[in-house]
Amino acid sequence: MNADIEHLLRTEAPQVLGALVRRFGRFDLAEDAVQEALLVASRTWADDGVPDEPRAWLIRIGYRRMVDLLRSDRARREREQRIGAAELVMGEPDRRPAPARENDDSLTLVLLCCHPVLSTTSQVALTLRAVGGLTTVEVARAYGTTEATMGTRISRAKQRLDREGVRFAPPTDADRDDRMAAVTQVLYLIFNEGHTAGAGDDLVRVDLSREAIRLTRMLHALRPDDAEVTGLLALMLLTGSRRAARVGDDDELVPLDEQDRTLWDRGLIREGTGLIDAAWDRREVGPYRLQAAIAAVHATAGAPEETDWPRIATLYLWLERLAPTAPVRLSRVVAVARAYGPHRGLALLDDLNRRHGVDRDPLTRRRQLAVRAHLLEMTGDGEAAADAYRRAADLTANRVEERYLRDRARRAEITGR
Repeated sequence: MNADIEHLLRTEAPQVLGALVRRFGRFDLAEDAVQEALLVASRTWADDGVPDEPRAWLIRIGYRRMVDLLRSDRARREREQRIGAAELVMGEPDRRPAPARENDDSLTLVLLCCHPVLSTTSQVALTLRAVGGLTTVEVARAYGTTEATMGTRISRAKQRLDREGVRFAPPTDADRDDRMAAVTQVLYLIFNEGHTAGAGDDLVRVDLSREAIRLTRMLHALRPDDAEVTGLLALMLLTGSRRAARVGDDDELVPLDEQDRTLWDRGLIREGTGLIDAAWDRREVGPYRLQAAIAAVHATAGAPEETDWPRIATLYLWLERLAPTAPVRLSRVVAVARAYGPHRGLALLDDLNRRHGVDRDPLTRRRQLAVRAHLLEMTGDGEAAADAYRRAADLTANRVEERYLRDRARRAEITGR
């Protein structure tokens, strides 16, 4: 499928889903209808071209599919009054559905998916699927589970929203506060999948990272005094500023220390550092602000050797106390190794594996091996480093990352001879 059409469909999907949920009040069936409309569009637009009003076109196809789905539902009689008007529209060729709304429903849809009747995991998974545009396989990978298990979880979440009678409407201020942790988490996960794709032939998925930034800007405009939302936006901007330098001419992964820093987006860096400076408070700081502060240290270093690694190591120690997760712990290992030497980093990694089982976490087993390989390479143990690099490469589904790890294994093996 044409890349421009794919991007357009991904952008329009939340808007179409919002229109159908608002009209019919059935999230579960609406998403099925949207997926079918997108499939029809991908086949039709490639041959006939994109219509003048693509959103209205998709909504019209989605309406028709919704009517079919509702007609076949066992409880059709109980909903006849609710869907009668829509059936009349679709049944009479001279009538058309209401024109597509011009306002952006994306953020309202995120807040709907993060409804308090759902568990946090279901909130995030449903939003990644419905708004972020991730496939069920990609959502499952983010949680280290199978496609079947995640598909069941997402399906049950949609059914729960239907049973609870949840309607597509902006939440109250109190509801919005209750949902904020899940909303920020899902936006963070969408951005991460865009920054480093979990699978495929490309290292980055620009459409996802851009969509995450767009939604976070909307959230920040809605809650300008929320310091963690500000920190999340700053983190995305500072991290995203390096995108052009992360992939070389031959589509190879370029590590941070080898990147051409003239390619970094200085406008995003200025905006991101300005946001984190305004939101920083030493007396009370949250995980997104800490990660943004770390990203700012990297972004403002003129050269790799100018990076303040001791400061980064300290910030990661603070972050680990707030978010004691395997990815945070591994990042602290890297920072400690860069600040105080690879042997210190290896000792910390061994301690974390012993006390917290970082090497047994399915979500970070690959990264743990890659970190160990890098530290072993720094100590001069090329043979052990090469073995760890190869084992890490065996665990990744991203082709660019796999090539990078296997190349590092070869280089380490040659150096160790």
